[in-house]
Amino acid sequence: MLNFNFQNPTKINFGQGEIQTISKEIPVDARVLVVYGGGSIKGNGVYKQVIDALKEHTYFEFSGIEPNPTYDTLMKAQTIIKAENIDYLLAVGGGSVVDGAKFIAAAALYEGDDPWDILAKQQTFTKALPIGAVLTLPATGSESNGNSVVTRDGNKLPFSSPLVRPLFAVLDPSVTFSLSDRQIGNGVVDAFIHTIEQYLTYSVNGKVQDRFSEGLLQTLIEEGPKALAPATKDDLDVRANIMWSATMALNGLIGAGVPQDWSTHMIGHELTGAFGIDHARTLSIVLPAVMKVRREQKREKLLQYATRVWQITEGDDNARIDQAIRLTEAFFEKMQVPTRLSHVDLGSADIDSLVERLEQHGMTALGENSDITLAISREILTQAL
Repeated sequence: MLNFNFQNPTKINFGQGEIQTISKEIPVDARVLVVYGGGSIKGNGVYKQVIDALKEHTYFEFSGIEPNPTYDTLMKAQTIIKAENIDYLLAVGGGSVVDGAKFIAAAALYEGDDPWDILAKQQTFTKALPIGAVLTLPATGSESNGNSVVTRDGNKLPFSSPLVRPLFAVLDPSVTFSLSDRQIGNGVVDAFIHTIEQYLTYSVNGKVQDRFSEGLLQTLIEEGPKALAPATKDDLDVRANIMWSATMALNGLIGAGVPQDWSTHMIGHELTGAFGIDHARTLSIVLPAVMKVRREQKREKLLQYATRVWQITEGDDNARIDQAIRLTEAFFEKMQVPTRLSHVDLGSADIDSLVERLEQHGMTALGENSDITLAISREILTQAL
């Protein structure tokens, strides 16, 4: 196992009715900016619960944060922050809203010339506004980590800092009953591949991390399709298990002390930036191709994945790996997401531009061994056709 430092200070308030707890989590003298997306929270009752909980607080609102939040939209919040002396952010929504709040929090106190440099130049910052989160769509784990991704002019770039990790997060699985099937499928797949990125690398004898990861993968495989099936989609326990899995997949726990990949994400970001494809759907397209192209480098872990997650015990090594990849693709299909570029109307003519974008963004040495070159990324995209 590799050396590591692990700390996750985000307080989680989990369960039905827990939105009311934000009244105690945010200091009563705080000047709060509630940030959210397109207004779905007003139709599913979440907005009313949040506003009721803030009745003793001074609060303002900023809406319109889109899926894959954009720099131009997020920067508009700075006007309110300055005019109203905002000193606390409350993100209400899914991962995109929480990601957006993180950038807003960092940009508000950024001392450099251009906040975009936080992403484009990976400039560090020394302070940020405090953030709380009310999660409505389990997927990214953004509610309890310091990661964020922001898009500008088709460039989808990440940044990370412990300074923007939410101080608390409310996870009420009952609010997910209003999600569409597309949102449910995307969320489950996103959490699944977050787990895979930290698991399907090479062994360092991190038994605890491996078995945590395998438990999360099995839970998502079991519960994900239930959230789409008419007979079980309103089962609170199903939603609770999915929601907690998504948080645990990217709160730092399973990635502590083990190598991590993230090539699927970096390649996937270019698909979103160039073509606007849902984040999770880029991952479901790219991951099977990564498994196939990198099967020799990942052989030991692929075999472990086949045995422990899919209970594949018969056949030679290659046959077991092949079956594990097929079952992974079949699971994605159950979650109603694409597994090929052709499923989103892309073809070989689009690969050159995607590889050029990877080069432009410095994504030239990806993977757990930093050995996925642009040529190998091209091979992965070609395999994904």
